Amino acid sequence: MPNHPVSDEMRRRRSIYLLPNAFTTANLFAGFYAVVQSMNGRFEAAAIAIFLAMVFDSMDGRVARLTNTQSAFGEQYDSLSDMISFGMAPALVMYLWSLQNLGRWGWLAAFIYVVGAALRLARFNANIGVVDKQYFQGLPSPAAAALVAGYVWLSVDNKFSFADGMLAWSAFVLTVYAGLAMVSNAPFYSGKSFALGRSVPFWVMLVVVAAFVFVSSDPPIVLFGLFVLYSLSGWVIWLWRVRRARRLGRALRDTNHNEPS
Repeated sequence: MPNHPVSDEMRRRRSIYLLPNAFTTANLFAGFYAVVQSMNGRFEAAAIAIFLAMVFDSMDGRVARLTNTQSAFGEQYDSLSDMISFGMAPALVMYLWSLQNLGRWGWLAAFIYVVGAALRLARFNANIGVVDKQYFQGLPSPAAAALVAGYVWLSVDNKFSFADGMLAWSAFVLTVYAGLAMVSNAPFYSGKSFALGRSVPFWVMLVVVAAFVFVSSDPPIVLFGLFVLYSLSGWVIWLWRVRRARRLGRALRDTNHNEPS
């Protein structure tokens, strides 16, 4: 049998690289830690762990691209880790913290979130080569997880009460919205066009420092507020695109109408 040379690209795709997969493992551990802490009733620690999982998840892909260590194994490992950290963990944390007080409505809301995350990740993997790199199709699962975990963190930190039942139903609405937004077609800015290796003006560094100061002033309120705005931004972009398409359609019809036959 003749030996066929294996290209560098094929060898790279089959390889397992330590550095990016270490960040993915840290992401998975943070999601697992969030589940354990929620089962022990430490919901604030669980919510913070989910935010840490987001940090690790944002690092693994960028590190792989910077070091040219992308691999098929890493892509699959990252997707499975995301399902735990941003699918199962937020749903379980929210259910144990609040949704279980609603009976079957509570676990139905948690399941809607889980299946939304699963469908979102499956669609992302299936369309990874054809989608617009600048925008996500649907709310990304880390942002949905931040929306859910941020609400838990905000409520625990400010000692919100379950007395009137409104907190549990607001958690229900938020969880269902996050699950449905993940499988929507609304475009959400991805931030992938921002390159870490690219030089930036000095004022950009000042903005980054100001952002860290702003978040550190009151992390639960600031982070939850930022992700609420982000979770609504996709619908704003979608409405803007619909209105622009209608204006262009009317302009095209007017042009065709005014042309001589």
